[in-house]
Amino acid sequence: MVFTTVWEYEVPEARRAEFERIYGAEGEWVRLFRRAQGFRETVLLRNVSAPSLYVSLDRWTSRAAYEEFRIVHAAAYAALDEATAGLTLAERHLGTFYG
Repeated sequence: MVFTTVWEYEVPEARRAEFERIYGAEGEWVRLFRRAQGFRETVLLRNVSAPSLYVSLDRWTSRAAYEEFRIVHAAAYAALDEATAGLTLAERHLGTFYG
């Protein structure tokens, strides 16, 4: 069963292209995730009726793989999170899911 963590972002129009590049399937977040065993993929979705809203789905082979990544790569995660904070107006963790 795949473990997925889901985030929602509000992105100003002027930053959308940069946000999509960094958070998309070949972006900086995915490059960081690929350092860990168990990462499967990131899917970035934009809301059709509210284009400033995005949802990302980060898929892992297991919760344990995700949690190990967060421990082993905590410093790199925090640095990238800080470096990309200005791209969004708001972000919210919607939850973690199996499926």
